[in-house]
Amino acid sequence: MKHLEPQHVCGQGTERNLPPNSSVEVELQVKDHVATVISTLNYQNKEDKPIEALFVFPLPGDAAVCHFSADIGQTHIVAELKEKQQAREEYDDALSSGQQAFLLEESEQSPDIFSLSVGSLPPGESASIMLQYVIELAVEADGALRFCLPAVLNPRYQPQGPGVPVSSVPASEIPYSLSFSARVSSPRPVSKVESSCSLEPLQYLNTDHTEAAVKLAAGHKFDRDVELLIYYKDAHQPSAVVEAGQDSAKPGTLMGDPVVMVSLYPEFPESVMSKRASCGEFVFLVDRSGSMQCPTNNWNQQETRISSARDTLLLLLKSLPMGCYFNIYGFGSRYDHIFPKSVEYSEKSMEEALKKVEVMQADLGGTEILQPLQHIYSQPCISNQPRQLFVFTDGEVGNTKEVLDLVRKNAGSHRCFSFGIGEGASSALINGLAQEGRGHAQFITGSDRMQAKVMQSLKFALQPVVKDISVTWDLPKGVSATVLSPPITTIFQGQRSLVYAQLSGKSSQTDCSVTVNYTLGDHPYESKQQFNLNPAKDTGLTVHRLAARILIRSLESEERENRGKSNEDMKRKVVELSVQSGVSSHHTAFIAVNKDNGDAVQGPLVRRNVPTPGSPMMAMCSAPVGAAVPEQPRRDPLLQLVSLQKASGCWLLDAALASVLGKTSEEVEKSKPAEVSSEVWATILALIWLHGFKMDAKDEWELLAVKAASWVQAQNAPCVKECVDAANALLGYKVQKDALGL
Repeated sequence: MKHLEPQHVCGQGTERNLPPNSSVEVELQVKDHVATVISTLNYQNKEDKPIEALFVFPLPGDAAVCHFSADIGQTHIVAELKEKQQAREEYDDALSSGQQAFLLEESEQSPDIFSLSVGSLPPGESASIMLQYVIELAVEADGALRFCLPAVLNPRYQPQGPGVPVSSVPASEIPYSLSFSARVSSPRPVSKVESSCSLEPLQYLNTDHTEAAVKLAAGHKFDRDVELLIYYKDAHQPSAVVEAGQDSAKPGTLMGDPVVMVSLYPEFPESVMSKRASCGEFVFLVDRSGSMQCPTNNWNQQETRISSARDTLLLLLKSLPMGCYFNIYGFGSRYDHIFPKSVEYSEKSMEEALKKVEVMQADLGGTEILQPLQHIYSQPCISNQPRQLFVFTDGEVGNTKEVLDLVRKNAGSHRCFSFGIGEGASSALINGLAQEGRGHAQFITGSDRMQAKVMQSLKFALQPVVKDISVTWDLPKGVSATVLSPPITTIFQGQRSLVYAQLSGKSSQTDCSVTVNYTLGDHPYESKQQFNLNPAKDTGLTVHRLAARILIRSLESEERENRGKSNEDMKRKVVELSVQSGVSSHHTAFIAVNKDNGDAVQGPLVRRNVPTPGSPMMAMCSAPVGAAVPEQPRRDPLLQLVSLQKASGCWLLDAALASVLGKTSEEVEKSKPAEVSSEVWATILALIWLHGFKMDAKDEWELLAVKAASWVQAQNAPCVKECVDAANALLGYKVQKDALGL
């Protein structure tokens, strides 16, 4: 039997009509900012012939998959991790001799897609398959830790070349049921847990609220990602965990030595942070493939991903500093740009760009991101204007590794901020773009507003750049640290930096520290974390496995960079480390063979490609290429007000502004203090309206309000306080002058 690659499968052809009887049970254990996920798939062969079932499913791209086992009847088989080709051959041999076997492997194209082959299941037989992985949880802008269980495997767009994209099946055709429970423990109290799905009430398991449990409410259809946001009190405290090595492993090896995981939150003094950058080249790369016509979420069919992207670009363009440079690219099977090269930001260039943004549609076909990136990188950088790339995509890309390699090669010349839009965006692509491009990643799902998350990233892009980052260890004599993580290349305010190191040697002294030194706004700073060599209790081998995953991924990318050079040697290193640590890699696969199942399974095997829960929208929401999509009139008064702002930051006193403020032109004119120019009056009115009426969306308009306040100050206008009082009286608010930044 020839082994199929994962992308050839999953719910194609007539087999769609043979849904399995399957259930998925997921148990999540969160310790501080690290999660262990135990996922069990129960599957029964309801046919009258023996079958081989093939599942394709998504996992987070940065997960360390570390255990795989199966139960058939009374037999429990634990899989072994072996070199991939050897594992495939053992699987095929087992099937041809009538034995039951299981094979789990990572896709060639992207580390966030796995395929599972379940072989020789006799009629009526059930199998229960358990998979375990560990993962670090990302920090959101509001301090939450984000866990996402991907349910949706969108079809990945494969640029020319072999391989059929994985097809997605409407969830209604798949009778999967999901039970999901989470247990959270931390040194700090758990303040709340939120989700895009319905949860049962949070239960505290102890009096100081440092342990809590939560379950998904009954009746959840596994048709979208399950996102959990975990909030701790005093969330972001630096910490260090030392984990003892494995007794059975040799000292000196990764698994035999202790490993320390240090999480740091460097301080950003307010005096430095108030100085936002007023320069930069901002390049916005927007996905305009057909799938961007899908609704952003399942319950608001009106708002499409592309309309949300248009509103976001409006806010971004209004928030850019005068004197910077910018350009906007759209990409699908082909790409286009608004200007031949980045242009200086002015009223004229901003207006020209906005006209084109307003008519932007999801009409460019597939998701081919490599060529526009190559074109952007081929443009010379502008001196004293650091390049900041913003990538918006629903992440349905097949050649993820190639894209990330390109970003890594160009990491020295730019920073990359990435946004995964909608369910099923590839975590390997979105997180990878930000990691390789020294930027920041955001996922926009459920009821999230894209605008708030994107403006958070723009604030990061405008933050003073942290330079000269170095990490030093202070360890007792006789103990040394080998750093396993790639060097820290970027630090943002409120974000965590993680460092893993292998500790070798012994000492009676146990006090240690690690210090990160860095330069910010031409001043040196340091962030220090003390820790103790005594190992933490009950960590399993979580820290070792996360460290192994980091090492495996960096070896794999080194191998791709050195194609042709000593590749066998690199591959051998990856296989050795993967097998030793029990963490899967590109070159290994988990294989389990049931050697004691008595009688061989008789008769020819029927192959079944089992559809995984796919996005229910995919089948119906791709608009035909070139089709004009009727636009909903823009009703959001905030976006109306923003669209009237000039590039310099001011507003003009006209009927359109009066209408957004809910007043007539006469009322607005009549209330203006005599000695003030109409632009200053209009701008103060707009600022008062934003602070009085739209505080809940402050994340979205904060930067353009700062720009407006700076413009007012630059006018040296008389009677600003009288203006503020008159504007408050007209609009019925009580906003203080200081709150406006005047």
